Amino acid sequence: MPSLLSNVRIIDLSRMLAGPYGSMLLGDLGAEVIKIEEPQGGDFTRTPVQYHMGGIGAYFLAINRNKKSLTLDLTTRRGKEIFHGLVKVSDVVFDNLRPAVLKKIGADYETLKEVNPKIIACSISGFGQDGPDRDLPAYDLTIQARGGGMSITGEKEGPPVRMGLPMGDLAGGMFAALAIAAALFDRERTGQGRRLDISLLDCQASLLTYMATYHSIGGLIPKPQGASHETLVPYQSFKTKDLYLVVACPTEKFWQSLCRALGRQDLMSHPHFKDGLQRIIHREELYRLLQEIFITKTVDEWMEALRRDDVPSSPVNTLDRVMADPQLLHRRMIVEVEHPTSGKFKCVGNPVKASDAKETFNHPPHLGEHTEEVLSQYLGMTPQEIQQLKEEKVI
Repeated sequence: MPSLLSNVRIIDLSRMLAGPYGSMLLGDLGAEVIKIEEPQGGDFTRTPVQYHMGGIGAYFLAINRNKKSLTLDLTTRRGKEIFHGLVKVSDVVFDNLRPAVLKKIGADYETLKEVNPKIIACSISGFGQDGPDRDLPAYDLTIQARGGGMSITGEKEGPPVRMGLPMGDLAGGMFAALAIAAALFDRERTGQGRRLDISLLDCQASLLTYMATYHSIGGLIPKPQGASHETLVPYQSFKTKDLYLVVACPTEKFWQSLCRALGRQDLMSHPHFKDGLQRIIHREELYRLLQEIFITKTVDEWMEALRRDDVPSSPVNTLDRVMADPQLLHRRMIVEVEHPTSGKFKCVGNPVKASDAKETFNHPPHLGEHTEEVLSQYLGMTPQEIQQLKEEKVI
């Protein structure tokens, strides 16, 4: 059972979260990802901080499975030569470095396409490779703020809140993986390589979807709604005896199902709640009424009733509940990886389930674990040549 990208080789120069997350997604689909790291220290997320196993940072463990580690000093002439030798036999070069740095190490697209005209070069950056802000630094927090997502996250009348998931970074990794897969497919038809320019800010703007159109058509400037929704009621969270739960009633069918599940069929014909518009107008009144009902039972008691009547609903799960969720366990979305020195740890799996495709989760690599393998297998280097590179501190 071959994987979807089993014949694809990717050179990964990326760091932090967006790039390594994107390359891990491709590695999960079967691509061979060769992660190039500095010989001294490697990826800084390897360094143990608050959470670690066996001296390896949990951050690194989380986003670097299914990769090979090659140490290489790209600031040296020999290091650049080796890098370009690998470019000749690879499909993709993936980075999140600034344009000036790419040029300095010979990883800019103009240089890469001279080495391999079919290469696909994907760069993730905060603001893209052109425009007035191309050289500004960017982090998840600043991207969430500038992209508009922070302005609609948080409680009503409260200060702006960063989304708990680092979507400023993660969206960039997902869009980059999508773009690379599309470019590989196009190259199969045309034989042409290309440059892919992924801006984290662009990705955040893309996620605005219908809210941007609401503003364009109706002038709406959305504000934080907590767990509720601008135009759907009820569509929010409620406190039960123990935990919070959410219900989502975007149609009359589900509103009526909710009323039955609560034993309050009378609410279906109540003049303040009889249709979607009336429920929007009287949302606060309806929220107070429903909250008084939900607080009388536990979340599990309510979930039994809500599922029986097919109401879209869920507990607001804490991470311990997510990691034990029967549906996620069944779908192999909580997997165990065994690291040769750090031991076993659980992590989230691959969300892409494809028929007749092999699903493998190899441990995040030790620094330079695959250096000799890559240099000998793809560049034909002898043990003596590799030892010389070590002595010269190129690898």
